[in-house]
Amino acid sequence: MARSSGRIIKNPVMCLTPSPKSLTQLLSVSPLTSLFSSKKTSPSPSLSIFLLSFLFSFTFLGISVFRFFPTSHDSVPCSIVSPSISPISPHSLPSSYSQIILASLLSTNEIQPRAGGTALVPLPIHLVPGNLSEEETEFWKQPDGNGYRPCLDSTIGYRKRSAKISMEKNRFLVVVAAGGLNQQRNQIIDAVVIARILEAALVLPILQVNMIWEDESEFPDIFDVEHFKKTLRADVRVVSSLPSSHLIAKQTIVTQMPYGVSPFWIRAKFFKQLNQEGVLVLKGLDSKLSWNLPSDLQKLRCKVAFHALRFSKPIIQLGNQLARRMWIEGPYVALHLRLEKDVWVRTGCLTGLGPEFDRIISRIQKSQPQYLTGRVNMSYTQRRLSGLCPLNAYEMARLLKALGAPRSARFYIAGGEPFGGTTKALAALAAEFPNLVGKEMLARDGELSRFVNRSSALSAIDYIVAFNSDIFIPSHGGNMGRALQGHRAYMGHRKSIRPNKRTMLPLFEDSSISDEELSRIIRSLHNKAMKPEPRKKERDKDVIAYPVPECMCRHSSAVF
Repeated sequence: MARSSGRIIKNPVMCLTPSPKSLTQLLSVSPLTSLFSSKKTSPSPSLSIFLLSFLFSFTFLGISVFRFFPTSHDSVPCSIVSPSISPISPHSLPSSYSQIILASLLSTNEIQPRAGGTALVPLPIHLVPGNLSEEETEFWKQPDGNGYRPCLDSTIGYRKRSAKISMEKNRFLVVVAAGGLNQQRNQIIDAVVIARILEAALVLPILQVNMIWEDESEFPDIFDVEHFKKTLRADVRVVSSLPSSHLIAKQTIVTQMPYGVSPFWIRAKFFKQLNQEGVLVLKGLDSKLSWNLPSDLQKLRCKVAFHALRFSKPIIQLGNQLARRMWIEGPYVALHLRLEKDVWVRTGCLTGLGPEFDRIISRIQKSQPQYLTGRVNMSYTQRRLSGLCPLNAYEMARLLKALGAPRSARFYIAGGEPFGGTTKALAALAAEFPNLVGKEMLARDGELSRFVNRSSALSAIDYIVAFNSDIFIPSHGGNMGRALQGHRAYMGHRKSIRPNKRTMLPLFEDSSISDEELSRIIRSLHNKAMKPEPRKKERDKDVIAYPVPECMCRHSSAVF
């Protein structure tokens, strides 16, 4: 933990508590303002009852705007209020009250996704409309968090070592992060942990030019540098560049590392060498660090992912604007559809768009087999039924119908340009669910122009809008899907549904199963979305996707 003038600098993961002023501001932007400012001194009894009922209901729902986060290691424990207050059931209040509360929220211009402490706070969950069937109501229902809250308190030993590590000026780690945005995020997270293991200062990670999307964005273009440094100052020293004293030092560049290496392996392999040379450069870090780490390092991974890696201000601003434009119209689902050309090529799958498009993909796969990711001896059909292919638009529509999604539901489509064009690629989905919206439709004239040819920034905007959605569903496993699943769990157990493709797709092929039976089976397969799913070490799951229990504690036993 860093020291300055003999005083300990506290870990900057802050606790957010509502002040009386903030509550006043929340009420001041509601339709109640004009009523309270009336000069009438003797309102009628019926109006008084109405006002009291409205105020109570609005205040209860408004609590969900506030979120509470883990405090610094040395701070006084803070009060805890659930960050995942479930939406009020449409049957628990008179319909008129539900409509009034919903209308007041939708008319509020000040409700925005925001930063609380060091973490991004999502917009409130919506009320569920009251005119839905039982299956549709269940579809919108949010998980029970089972009392789990963010909890990043580290051990005394970790904190004692922090005083020295956070002041390190002799050893420097340089990391080159490759791939798409979320692949780079994973490597940056691991870079911080490896710097901690090696007791080295971390040079601001270098983002390698993406050869597929030709994105030349650098770290400050995508992430908030000062926030990144400040949030991690008690764990690892982060510098913008190598000091002049180390520019001419011998720099060992490591491009090959085995997968799943332990902290012991890293320290044994690099510490002595780094101590002698002063600089170590790591490339090709993707998925090389083990997912099963000591508790303190798991918490550090969560701290980097959910607190330190905040997007840059221009991205945050536009992402929040688009999220609110979706949110203000009511509940919405974010679908991360992996329908891009490179995804079909890499997965060895076919598009379902017809022979013409499938021939194009097959030709690329055969001419460039190096792009295929694993299990090259499997046929397309085998890969699909094994759950290795993205759901196409038709399969996603069937899944949504089986889960009970209302036809009137609104969907935000995250992801790049679908192969075959948006209209054709999404035709089967739009036929069943016509309310499909993308960032291009939400953005106003010129708002996206600064991000043209910057795929990482566009992906970050998708991330923000999906983060704020009532429900998130990815069509295929991947870095963004795992990151959002964990981030949404960490920030209040917002509903995320991971399609069980391996079990589900064979059922789609069985014509003997009725629609009612299929729907029952599909809902049963995905009931894990209704409760926190703990990370199980024996299954080697990533703590970023499964922050329970390493990064989250039960309310009754949490130490903040």
